[in-house]
Amino acid sequence: MTEQDSKPFLYVVVCAAGIAAGVSRLITAAQARDWEVGVFATPVAMGGFFDTAAVEAQTGRPIRSAWRTPGDPRPFPPPDAVLVAPATFNTINKWAAGAADTLALGTLCEAYGLGVPTAVLPCVGEALAAHPAYRASLVRLCEMGVRFGEPYSGEAQEDGGRPEFGWEAGLDLLDRL
Repeated sequence: MTEQDSKPFLYVVVCAAGIAAGVSRLITAAQARDWEVGVFATPVAMGGFFDTAAVEAQTGRPIRSAWRTPGDPRPFPPPDAVLVAPATFNTINKWAAGAADTLALGTLCEAYGLGVPTAVLPCVGEALAAHPAYRASLVRLCEMGVRFGEPYSGEAQEDGGRPEFGWEAGLDLLDRL
């Protein structure tokens, strides 16, 4: 068994939000906490929302976005935990409804059935967050044991914008499990 094999394995699911460009900060923080990391991304997120080559170099593993064909080896070991960051309105609603039309969503749906601890850092604007389907999805996912963090709990930017995205908030949630 190698040192890499002895570390707990974290699946990071990245959705298509502008803040996804900073996902390497999450990976760095997870690795500093002794997690081995594998990244799943929604197909739209793969289209330029973050530097895929840099993330693959940082994790030493390919990013998973498409289903593997039968007989292909699994590129990641089973997860010890899952962190969805940033989590979009679309992903949260589809996941709560049990949709598995992408590898990322299928992985999230399967994690529940396997009892894998899961944390989420939503990245949803106020107008979308007001939608009743979103609120119902949060309730359903919480009932499933999914933990939600507040990624924007810091101080507002000097220009009045949102505070910096708190990538480590999701890791903190997992530390408490």
